[in-house]
Amino acid sequence: MSFDPLDHDFERGLQNRRSVLGDAWVDRSLNNATGFNADFQHLITRFAWNEIWGRPGLDQKMRRAIVLSITIALGRWEEFELHVRAALLGEEGSRLTPDELKEILMQSAIYAGVPAANTAFTHTVQILREVGEQIGYTLEPAAPAAAAHPGIGREGCTASTPTLHYSVREPRNGKAPRCTIVLSHALGCDLSMWDSLANTLAQDCRVIAYDHRGHGSSDAPDGLYAMADLADDAARLLRELDTGPVVWIGLSMGGMVGQELALRHPALVRALVLANTTGGYPEAARAVWQQRIATVREQGIEAIADAVMGRYFHDGFRAQKGATVARFRRRLVTTDPVGYVGCCNAVGLVDTTSRLRQIAVPTLVLAGELDQGTPVAMAQALAEGIPGARLEVIAQASHLGAVEQSEAFAASVVGFLQKL
Repeated sequence: MSFDPLDHDFERGLQNRRSVLGDAWVDRSLNNATGFNADFQHLITRFAWNEIWGRPGLDQKMRRAIVLSITIALGRWEEFELHVRAALLGEEGSRLTPDELKEILMQSAIYAGVPAANTAFTHTVQILREVGEQIGYTLEPAAPAAAAHPGIGREGCTASTPTLHYSVREPRNGKAPRCTIVLSHALGCDLSMWDSLANTLAQDCRVIAYDHRGHGSSDAPDGLYAMADLADDAARLLRELDTGPVVWIGLSMGGMVGQELALRHPALVRALVLANTTGGYPEAARAVWQQRIATVREQGIEAIADAVMGRYFHDGFRAQKGATVARFRRRLVTTDPVGYVGCCNAVGLVDTTSRLRQIAVPTLVLAGELDQGTPVAMAQALAEGIPGARLEVIAQASHLGAVEQSEAFAASVVGFLQKL
């Protein structure tokens, strides 16, 4: 039996150690080894760097985050600095961005304590000052009072009335936005229905979401609204925020507003995504909307809530995602009844079908395979009416397709945006 002189556990560990920490640091560590600590260097190379870092179950970025979190919690600042530098300057693919580092430090404030996170930020800022030029990162002055939760955005309200509540997410990549996107919600919902998609798109786009009049934190003026009113609201918002032409993504009522906005204020629209929506209802369906208005006025929104949830979500989703359905139900029944009735009137009387040929921007029409409120045939009519529009049908989606099939919905939107 031959004897292999190579210690493979050590060699594999050394390779991983170099990959994570870099040749210069590893060479310095090995060259400084003595008869006193060489055994320890051998131990950590075999066990830390081979037995743990050599396991394929987690990628290197995840393992970096774990090490940083633990060294923060234990206050091992020399080791923390070592891994921060390695994370910022490491190999492509395993490197952490300054923003990713910030998120690790932010989370450590909750799980390891604010004092530990404060010290970690101090060490990291000093390292960023040293290596910023190497990684193309500049520490810019910023006011803490102006900071906004990146998963929610900076919130505000229009100066003009009726007041509209909105949020703005700036691109997380720190670069100029590839485009500005506006997310327009369905009847009985609010801007939070878009959180998942908004955070996906905000990687490189500026994303605005807002509450329609009568919904969420926006004003609910008395009276019955027309779709033109809602489109003019949107135009006011965009002009106040000085957006220039936007990519409008609207679902149900939000898609109706997008059509009317493109017709009334074409200079404000660069492209449209019209999801689970229509350009007009037949007379029988219009009568149903008037009946809904009468029911809400007489009995309140609670009287229609279960029926609405049945249209918003298919049976399978309601059975499996009861908590999500309950959240949307709570949102529906807490909507201002005056605003809800006003918007019901606008939705029931929507009428853009005869004018669709005037829409001259790239348009994606999304339909839900199981949507009973605005079935695929209505989406087909939109796609055929708007020059150059493309129709995609999302499988196993009912009316709130952006919620039921969020990944498929996002994939369709991202694919459309990439072609603009």
